[in-house]
Amino acid sequence: MITRLHRRWAIALPVLLVFIAGCGVGQYDSVNASGGFSIAASASTVSSNEQVQFSAQFPSGDTVPVVWSVAGGDNASSLGEGHISATGLYTPPSALSQDMVRIQISAHPQGNSLETASQVVSVTPGFVQSLLPENAALTAGATLVATAEIAEVNAGTVNWSLTGGTGDAGTLSGANCQHSLDQYTTCKVIYTAPSSQARGTVYLNASVDTSSTEDPLEILLNDGVNSSPVTNQAAQTGAISLGASGGNDNDFDTYQGANGESYIADCCGGTLGALVEDGQDNQYILSNNHVLAESDQGRVGDTIDEPGLIDDGCVPLSHAGSTLRAVGTLKYVVPLDTTETNVDAALASVVPGAVDPTGSILQLAAPVQPVSSTDTLGAAPPMGGDGEVLNAANLNGLKLAKSGRTTGLTCSTVTAVDLSVKVDYFKDCAETQPYYTKTFTNQIGIAGDMFSDSGDSGSLVVDASNAEPVGLFYAGGTDGQGNGLSVANPIGEVLRELGAQTGTSLSIVGTATPHPVACIQYAATPAASGTSASSAVKARANLVAETAGAGLVNPEAGILGVAGGSSLDQPGTAALIVYVDETKARVNVPLLVDGVRTQVIATDTAALARDTAPRTPVAKSGISLSANVLAGAQAVVQQYSAQLLKDPSIFGVGVTQSLDNPSDPALLVLVDPKIAPLATPATIGGMRVRYMTLNRFHVTESKYAAANAAPSCALKKMAGVRSSDRGRLRP
Repeated sequence: MITRLHRRWAIALPVLLVFIAGCGVGQYDSVNASGGFSIAASASTVSSNEQVQFSAQFPSGDTVPVVWSVAGGDNASSLGEGHISATGLYTPPSALSQDMVRIQISAHPQGNSLETASQVVSVTPGFVQSLLPENAALTAGATLVATAEIAEVNAGTVNWSLTGGTGDAGTLSGANCQHSLDQYTTCKVIYTAPSSQARGTVYLNASVDTSSTEDPLEILLNDGVNSSPVTNQAAQTGAISLGASGGNDNDFDTYQGANGESYIADCCGGTLGALVEDGQDNQYILSNNHVLAESDQGRVGDTIDEPGLIDDGCVPLSHAGSTLRAVGTLKYVVPLDTTETNVDAALASVVPGAVDPTGSILQLAAPVQPVSSTDTLGAAPPMGGDGEVLNAANLNGLKLAKSGRTTGLTCSTVTAVDLSVKVDYFKDCAETQPYYTKTFTNQIGIAGDMFSDSGDSGSLVVDASNAEPVGLFYAGGTDGQGNGLSVANPIGEVLRELGAQTGTSLSIVGTATPHPVACIQYAATPAASGTSASSAVKARANLVAETAGAGLVNPEAGILGVAGGSSLDQPGTAALIVYVDETKARVNVPLLVDGVRTQVIATDTAALARDTAPRTPVAKSGISLSANVLAGAQAVVQQYSAQLLKDPSIFGVGVTQSLDNPSDPALLVLVDPKIAPLATPATIGGMRVRYMTLNRFHVTESKYAAANAAPSCALKKMAGVRSSDRGRLRP
């Protein structure tokens, strides 16, 4: 995923004027039409990132068809008061001139402008983006500067706090905020890890008024590695290492001002992933199509920048004040808008001297011991060549790593193979102009919520044990509760399809000597537990345990007992817990009993008698299936994936490991939380089905955002640009 940044510059405000000169805040008290109708808001106080739904009713409770309007407010006139739709959905201004502004919303019945009713909503500034960095790994005594940006002009503060950790969580110091009449407020704080070695995870939280960051900054305390995505976001000098922030110099949206002039509203950027060379030793920067070629909207010859526009306040090279530099020129693109391609990839010719010719990638060097509080991971090349192909022999225990713009160096395991997945592409950074929904097949699914986020698009995914390339990351999603999935194109297919564009064979530039990569595996942010089973579901599970399930018990066959429970493969549904003898290599347990899923827990008779048996199956990371079992599961996916993907709610199908019985394969089905699936069978093709509910994959907004989010073109002072700079077709 690339990431998007709202433009940070505003019309200068030498004097902060209220919307209606001479009017005090007291004028914005709620007023309802006497004896006629009244209006109400879904919330009285919101942040600049939220919306409020207004409604109008007669005293009888019947709905009144009304015309909505924003009557006024005390935000600075140059920043506006927001807008309200014909259906009463109010969107606040995306920049505020004070800690809280009051906005008056009015309505009058259709055809009767004389009778009006009003309601006031208070708006507080929200955060413009996630805390930077989003995560970090620190050793004893190491320091980190964290940054928060809030949607307030020339005012505002952030409150910082620490949670988590075991014992000493570290200290905060040097908190300060930068205020300006033409920029958002930026606040920083210095975090220092405990001086004596501590382990565990500390969370740095930020809040402003009624708003908190969507997720805190996660700090992994350890004794071996100092790592932060700040390394990937910073501008480099000399020949750059890859894994760096970068993108197309034209990758921004424009805003049409009242005078008809176009301005930059926001911008996108991703990761310059790796170095590739052809048979004639020509070198190219490898990344995604949607990073280098703007999802087919770019043109061959476009300038590729380092860092990306998102790390330069959206100021392209052609504008005064830009701190970017050209490191490449868009050369080859695998098109997205066709069923004939199966990767999201593009190449940029290297500007002579701009990129390290050895193919080094930031933070990919093997960790060294001992490490001091100031030692950081160095850059190093991956293994050169065609990359590593995933199969049953290497999937078991495989750790994958990537170094990307937003989350830096992260590590996780493969959770799905042979994954078919739908990904939504847009013509603009704000994701308001749909372009193409592409179905990729044979993809790699990487476990967890913390492996990636928007801005990491284009990162090279490698085997952490030897730095062998495995895939090219391009999309991911989360449920906002700690569950997530990242998706990568297999690197072999990337090189083949790009080779078809260049007319020559391609290979990753790198070393011939394998080397380990630091495997930094962040934990998911603490969140609410998943869907719990209802009383009816629990009753169903207990009934099956007492009836049909009881007949399974046979110690000689390895089944020690049964009980009622709830499924992990499909949260919220019943499961029959089957306790099996842990000393037996394989105990045959049916997938279903009386229509209820089985859940297999290994234990012994003594633990059952003492009621100390495990409550859930022992989870296995990655995929550990024999070649025959994996091949059988892949055949089921190939048979049923196209049919399942016809369900509007389903956007992904692949092979994974069951959570209810970690010894069994499962069909992984990705479900959109906004659309109820047509059916949710417990088994398909004789295989367990594991459902994962995630936000649908899209490649620009944060993984936490739903696709097709409304734009927020906030601060508008910037040099005019051609409106044709966006939406251009690939030649």
